[in-house]
Amino acid sequence: MTYVDGFVLPMPKKNIDAYKRMARKAGKVWMEHGALGYVECAGDHLNVKFGLPFPKGIGTKTGETVVFAFITFKSRAHRDKVNALVMADPRMQEPPGFMPFDMERMMYGGFKSIVNL
Repeated sequence: MTYVDGFVLPMPKKNIDAYKRMARKAGKVWMEHGALGYVECAGDHLNVKFGLPFPKGIGTKTGETVVFAFITFKSRAHRDKVNALVMADPRMQEPPGFMPFDMERMMYGGFKSIVNL
């Protein structure tokens, strides 16, 4: 089984390109330090009639979409080791200059996979 760090965040649509640039750089660092996978997704079909739609759940505002992202690891211990290396990496210490989203509205958590086909 694997371990996953998951993120959901509201994103101003006008900032998607800036976010993609930032995410590519971050993803490269995670992968270099041993993450098994790094995926960032922008909302495409969010006006669904089943369950709680992501925009409602995270409280998007006019002009925003939702970014759903996840990083996969071998285990929680592996995640902890990789994340420590990532946070110590000098490339992650460089301020982004422009933060394309509101970090206080980002949802994050670590998840133990229970089914992995």
